[in-house]
Amino acid sequence: MARVVSLYLPRWPTDRLRRKSPGSAPPADVPLVLVGHDGSRRVVVAADRLAESAGLTVGMPATKAQALVPGLALLDADPAGDADALDRLAVWALRFSPLVAADQPDGIVVDTTGADHLHGGEEAMLRAIVDRFAAANLEVRVAVADTWGAAHAAARHAGAAMVLVEPGRTEHALARLPLAALRLPGRMRHDLHVLGFSTVGDLAAQPRAPLVQRFGPQLVRRLDQAFGAVSEPIEPVRSADLVEVRRVFGEPIAAPETLRRYVGKLAAELVAELERRAMGARRLDLLFSRVDNRWEAIRIGTAKPERDLRRLTRLLSDRIETIDPGFGVEVMTLAATHAQPLGASQVVSSLVEEPEADVSDLVDLLANRIGERRVYRFAPVASDVPERSVSRVEPMSLDDGASWDDHWPRPSRLLARPERVETMALLPDHPPVWFTWRGQRRRVRRADGPERVFGEWWKREAEATTVRDYFRVEDDAGERFWIFRAGDGEHPETGSHKWYLHGVFG
Repeated sequence: MARVVSLYLPRWPTDRLRRKSPGSAPPADVPLVLVGHDGSRRVVVAADRLAESAGLTVGMPATKAQALVPGLALLDADPAGDADALDRLAVWALRFSPLVAADQPDGIVVDTTGADHLHGGEEAMLRAIVDRFAAANLEVRVAVADTWGAAHAAARHAGAAMVLVEPGRTEHALARLPLAALRLPGRMRHDLHVLGFSTVGDLAAQPRAPLVQRFGPQLVRRLDQAFGAVSEPIEPVRSADLVEVRRVFGEPIAAPETLRRYVGKLAAELVAELERRAMGARRLDLLFSRVDNRWEAIRIGTAKPERDLRRLTRLLSDRIETIDPGFGVEVMTLAATHAQPLGASQVVSSLVEEPEADVSDLVDLLANRIGERRVYRFAPVASDVPERSVSRVEPMSLDDGASWDDHWPRPSRLLARPERVETMALLPDHPPVWFTWRGQRRRVRRADGPERVFGEWWKREAEATTVRDYFRVEDDAGERFWIFRAGDGEHPETGSHKWYLHGVFG
């Protein structure tokens, strides 16, 4: 089943202006509107949050807006610039899926069918989108649904920053949304309101013939597009800088072995072009244009810049089984949507010299099967606080030579969060005599410590006086644990003086 994500930028023109020209834009505490022409009148075409809270709306005459809000900043709108910038933003969004298009004038549509697992699932993907746009000072609302029309409607009219419409629940999710969710012309919406229709559910329950006779085919077509009865293909956005090759077929092809054969041919052409540009692919998108005007796509990623023909062909061919060619494929397009410089390298030519082990092939295989976010390695971070001393990095990222402090042993398994334990210690500097963890009481046979770890006051003011006292303990069964007391055991400002288990030694 297809899954489509709609990104809605409710204040795209004003947000873009502040982000593009922070020096020329008014201060953030000054209401801002953009004005354009409606015939001979100058009207408001976009307003920021402050202007909207002051009662200004799109379509209001500019002179009235100035009279209502003293000190209002008015700037000329740039529709062509906004449209071009939205196209560039859609190209940036290719990192989420191979099928992306600008949804003018204020959105982006992404077909994520089969690609959400690469981002940890649909909810994690939506959250990542919101976080990335927030980091760029752009307000965004996102929704995922079975169709473009349903996702478009939910993103703009469901009233939430993130909306996940479960598969098969489209009609239920759209039933209470206003008629504007169907992307109907303003005049048509007004006439429908006059007739007593106010929600999508009101229209969906009516016979189609009278609606077509009164309003024409557009109304019913929008309903069918939203509910999936009529397809609404996404024309993928493309950039002139992409390394891309394509093959157009005189007769549609559909057999898996035929598709695989042309995958190899396209990969050979792309590798030749990458070699000419001294580039290596980090992400490849293979698009299939079907005779029914629908698109199918395959995406693969690599752990490092790559242009090995056999490896890229194998990774692409392994995913052919996920493609539904329908009645046949007319065009196949292979693009390196993410490429990096890759020069020539010296190969081992001595009988004495040992070649370095290369696990990138295995990393690529795992990442494309289970998701790139699930394949990583740990790297040290300069921090005395254990849970902050490690970070996840790409599996093939360069080693900077950093290492963990080896003055004190560290457990082979560090818990995601310290877990509360019940225990008893004779004196503040003494290890516990026993402790109870996960319902099991253990008597401490041997112990070493304490190792005192101080809080990082430069990160949080609350940590200026906090400490932890860590102990390595061994129970009667020979199992070893890493436990700590929050505080020094004497002064209340140093911590709660409760005990926690933080790790297990192998």
